[in-house]
Amino acid sequence: MLKKYTFIALLFLPLLTFAQQTQKPVLHGKNWVAITGKPLAATAGSQIFQQGGNAVDAACGMLAATATMWDVLSWGGETQALIYNPNTKKVIAINAMGYAPTGATVDFYKSQNMDYPPAFGPLAATTPGTPGGLMTMLAEYGTMSLTQVLEPAMQLAKGYPIEEMTANNIEKGKDQIKGWPYSKKVFLPHLGQEREAPEAGEIFVQEDLYQTLSKLVETEKAALKAGKNRKEAIYAAYERFYKGDIAKEIVRGTREQGGLFTEADLANWKVKIEEPLSVNYKGIDVYKLQEWTQGPALLQSLNILENFDLKSMGYNSANYIHTIYQAMNLAFADRDFYYSDPAFDPVSPMKGLLSKEYAKDRAKLIKDKNDPTMGPGDPYPYQGGTNPFKNLLEQNNKAVAINNPGQPLGGLDDPFLEQFQRGTTSIEAADAEGWVVSVTPSGGWIPAVIAGNTGVGLSQRMQSFVLDEKLNPYNLPEPGKRPRVTLTPSLAMKDGKPFLAFAVQGGDSQDQNLLQFFLNVVEFDMNVQQAAEAANMNSYQMQSSFGAHEMKPGAMTLREDTPNWIRAELTKKGYLMDFWPRTSGPINAIWFDWKHGSFWGGSSNYGEDYGIAW
Repeated sequence: MLKKYTFIALLFLPLLTFAQQTQKPVLHGKNWVAITGKPLAATAGSQIFQQGGNAVDAACGMLAATATMWDVLSWGGETQALIYNPNTKKVIAINAMGYAPTGATVDFYKSQNMDYPPAFGPLAATTPGTPGGLMTMLAEYGTMSLTQVLEPAMQLAKGYPIEEMTANNIEKGKDQIKGWPYSKKVFLPHLGQEREAPEAGEIFVQEDLYQTLSKLVETEKAALKAGKNRKEAIYAAYERFYKGDIAKEIVRGTREQGGLFTEADLANWKVKIEEPLSVNYKGIDVYKLQEWTQGPALLQSLNILENFDLKSMGYNSANYIHTIYQAMNLAFADRDFYYSDPAFDPVSPMKGLLSKEYAKDRAKLIKDKNDPTMGPGDPYPYQGGTNPFKNLLEQNNKAVAINNPGQPLGGLDDPFLEQFQRGTTSIEAADAEGWVVSVTPSGGWIPAVIAGNTGVGLSQRMQSFVLDEKLNPYNLPEPGKRPRVTLTPSLAMKDGKPFLAFAVQGGDSQDQNLLQFFLNVVEFDMNVQQAAEAANMNSYQMQSSFGAHEMKPGAMTLREDTPNWIRAELTKKGYLMDFWPRTSGPINAIWFDWKHGSFWGGSSNYGEDYGIAW
């Protein structure tokens, strides 16, 4: 009998071994790792490292390159980052999210007969954040000059062979692009021909953007020549972008096309260096940005899931998938109602939302079947307060789901999915000195309004505000306020040392995929590349942060190799499923191997993401 079972085990051994293989290899390095959304941008990061830069320098170089390559962002978008400083042993949060311009109010957008701020165009734009974020990170935590860090991006602006995906996105969006004169000049070099966008591999030139970046470099050099130190010289370039001739042209070009920007809007905007939020999950401290992002939803989900034995359920069993889905329902319902810019009143009740006691009580709401009416809870009693919007909470609790009845997705080309998963990129960098950087920059994706003759594509984040207080009384637009965005880098610490740096693109699916990635590593012992490629579940039982803010209760995407018996069990639990070849991201991540003193990098097999390590 023993021989029989030995034979069976040997028979299946190749299958078990194959199950551990990945489509892309782990990136191993002992000196540095650079990962981002485009191969050429990862090369830019490696160039910075090879010139002696630290992880912050390299991250800034990759950020500049991805913004130049329109990797679902541009220079007028937004940047948010978590940085581990090995000198202070602290995690730092960078808030370089633009804010609503003068005149951007609920009444204004309603006067335009809008239910939400628009998804595209000059009225969708928040003030540019990425240039300020890059220069602040570089000045405060980098070692190199702005000239050095911008060199790869400036070479790209002078002309690079454009990728097929970006070129086709331009062609797809050309009808909108033609409505904006400065965008048309940059994006459509073959105007009047059958294909007006660049072809894949064509050298794509952005002369206006090159001149804008040149002005920043010239300003830094002049400041250094005048006796300023490295940091002061970088901030001199910052001042020129937000208060000088670049700012004037951004404002002029935006207002000409119907936007609301004023020179004071750009001059008064500032990057914020903040304290991140965190929770401890089974001895691991997980850090996210504050509630002006959706990041705390991952923290809330972890608090809820601590009340379940996930490992015993088995990876992607029907019970596991159901439990993750329900935990996310609870966390994202709170996100949709409570999260907003903490610089404005009313301030979101984050102490209550992140309390373990609140999570334990929320976990008790999870039943055997999906509840499409699952709504936000009341965290105020868990922080010793009274909910000022209890009447709105009661109206919201079931109305949202009832007004958005469950319906299946329409496949990969479903317009709802295009909005729900609207992209960003991700940047992960680490070095032997101990610096770790996780960034999810975004905004200014194609089709984008370009601001005058600057080459700077504007953000579209105003659409993440709501105009109906019943949906979220905290996240209503007003001048100077940041919208609650989906962008969400992640860092995890264990035993006082970096454990994981991870981020993903994909709109409202970001913290869903990051949650499952983290659990893949912590609960199921996957290495970083296995976890980045693993089959995830995506839920649509939360309000989209884009377009018409739709939701589809009960709808779920699974990978197409999900077994029939799991599909059958999930159907009984009330889910409407569709199936994709890949469901993991694209996730990029770094795991820290303290036993061997090395890095393990994971770069998704989902899209164009790419990493280099040494």
